[in-house]
Amino acid sequence: MIKYGVAVIVTILLGMGSRHFASLLPPVIAIHAGDILWASMVYQGFRFVGYTKSLLWAVGLSVLFSFAIEFSQLYQADWVVALRHTVLGALILGQGFLKLDLLRYVMGIALAYFLDKAWLYRKGKS
Repeated sequence: MIKYGVAVIVTILLGMGSRHFASLLPPVIAIHAGDILWASMVYQGFRFVGYTKSLLWAVGLSVLFSFAIEFSQLYQADWVVALRHTVLGALILGQGFLKLDLLRYVMGIALAYFLDKAWLYRKGKS
């Protein structure tokens, strides 16, 4: 369980770094890393709270949560737009709906899943 908490923190730091140092990164990484890392963090968060559940449980909830957040960006009430203009609101809720983000989320969740699976296999817990 602790490993998932650490993974969440490390992923947040990597995501912040990918935004702060975007000019130093290859453009393809700078453009896509934030959303991929965000979705990986969502997966790790679900593993943290449901570490006794299956990996596929975490994958399913991560996809549902990430897609729900993305589709919620189609809702443009004044109060939620104002919330999205705060730093925390923008980090959690995003700014605008992009179909490409859905692919990035799937990639990030898949990356986290396969790293998790490899770690569990290495530890003999698969």
